[in-house]
Amino acid sequence: MMLHSSFSSHTAIIVTNASIKNNIAISVLHIHICDYSLIKTVHYAAFVTSIEVELFAIRCGISQACSKKNISKIIVITDSIHAAKKIFDDKTHPYQIHMTAILSKFQQFFTTCQGNSIKFWECPSQLKWRLHRSVDKDSKSFNP
Repeated sequence: MMLHSSFSSHTAIIVTNASIKNNIAISVLHIHICDYSLIKTVHYAAFVTSIEVELFAIRCGISQACSKKNISKIIVITDSIHAAKKIFDDKTHPYQIHMTAILSKFQQFFTTCQGNSIKFWECPSQLKWRLHRSVDKDSKSFNP
């Protein structure tokens, strides 16, 4: 999978992963702009579900990408696309705090310019794709 056609100075690639060991969760995200890793973020939490951890990583990534100037395209790459789908689930669920925060950022992002775009890509860990392998390694290397 090549991203060079998608990479520009106006594209933010957010790659997320999460892991839970002994009831301690870690969410990791890397943000790439112009094929360079700009931001690496690691968060720890106790007694949360894997979906909460994944949504939190996506939430932080989108928030950080939206705060960068001149970003018009965001690509979120995750191995948990089922968690990302919760953002657009209008039913009542315990993840609505993340959903509300993410949708608020989306509103700001699209209000800035209606030509802006956000895409979600699924990348299973077993593909060992270079960008996802890096966040996968970071999330699995922590020792609670």
